[in-house]
Amino acid sequence: MSASGRSVLAYCRPGFESECAQELAARDAALASGGFARSTRDSGFVEFVFPDPAARQRFTASVTLPELTFARQLLCVHARIDGLPREDRLGVLMPAIRATGRRHRDAWIESPDNDAARELAGLCRSLNNALIAAMKRESLLDAHSPSRLHVCLIDVQTALIAEADIATASSWPGGIPRLRFPSAAPSRSTLKLEEALLTLLAADERERWLKPGMSAVDLGAAPGGWTWQLVRRSISVIAVDNGPMDQGLIDSGLVTHLRTDGFRFQPQNPVDWMVCDMVEQPRKVAARMAEWLAGGWCRFAIFNLKLPMKKRYDEVCLCRALVQETVAAAGKRIEWRARQLYHDREEITVFARIL
Repeated sequence: MSASGRSVLAYCRPGFESECAQELAARDAALASGGFARSTRDSGFVEFVFPDPAARQRFTASVTLPELTFARQLLCVHARIDGLPREDRLGVLMPAIRATGRRHRDAWIESPDNDAARELAGLCRSLNNALIAAMKRESLLDAHSPSRLHVCLIDVQTALIAEADIATASSWPGGIPRLRFPSAAPSRSTLKLEEALLTLLAADERERWLKPGMSAVDLGAAPGGWTWQLVRRSISVIAVDNGPMDQGLIDSGLVTHLRTDGFRFQPQNPVDWMVCDMVEQPRKVAARMAEWLAGGWCRFAIFNLKLPMKKRYDEVCLCRALVQETVAAAGKRIEWRARQLYHDREEITVFARIL
């Protein structure tokens, strides 16, 4: 049972509950709150429980979703409901929602991203429509509220009543942007960079930092899934890979293909962007990314780190420290944003820039 008002709920990729829990525990340890994680393998979520509501408030005041790598969404839990009746789930949910004493800008009923919960998608949609109607009747919706109500259906009989701070929470149900594969793109890896740009950058940052006429380098580019995302924004790309590139990208006039090793290539002049999805040991990739950033060869970087089978959270911490220390040795500081994206698998995606 959830302790009312004493826990947070983090959605994550199924199979990465341990890493998500480790990350939450590390942040909690820094605050000396004394919380602990509850999770089940492949469930797609972690509940982190605090000694009291005040400890949770300290945590949520200090830790927000954009700072976390393995969480897709971070919610404050109000209550857990067991034994939802099949005939009248809303009749049980509404008293719990009223009991929170809060009004919300919107309300989502969703389920974690796991095999069992995916079967609840239809139920979530139908219940969500009924919930919105009921909340309107009772004046529980407020267009100016800073929060959004979340009802997480763990199974057909169990729900967690929670809320998100709209300012910092993911703007997609389950923390998953539903992207369509563009037919003109040469590979599905294009969705990783599209999601990274949507997730790791704010709307105003995308407007300022992704302008037509900018320059980029794509390390390990072939066949061009990531290059395609840059070209569609009218950014000129040096595509570095010994493999063949999509002919349509070459014909765009915005792509220069260099058949060389991405770990050896250095641009003659600094570029705006460097992106990299090379399959290699994460620390080797991190060292190469650090070299680019410390050397001032690019302004912004997005890259993937393929994680090992064990000690994945530890590996992320080591890679981040390696990049930070290399950049610091050059007399600079780095901003690091990382997330395990929906379109990632055994990897994370990092956005970095020199401050």
